Amino acid sequence: MDNNTKRENFKRLAVYRTNEVLKRLKVLGNCSNRSVYEYTEDDLNKIFGEIERKVKETKAKFHYPKNKPFQL
Repeated sequence: MDNNTKRENFKRLAVYRTNEVLKRLKVLGNCSNRSVYEYTEDDLNKIFGEIERKVKETKAKFHYPKNKPFQL
């Protein structure tokens, strides 16, 4: 597979998947309506703490790929 094809595949999938994540975050934001839902600051800290942890973990995969062979 040539580099242009790899690049195009990455762009296509990255745009689609990023937009899906953004849509789901918008849906999560709908839970902020206090006239419909009840939540605590602790609930919010757990939710957004986990989201932030996953974002950092995912970002690290792009900077530090784990598929390098072991060497001494």
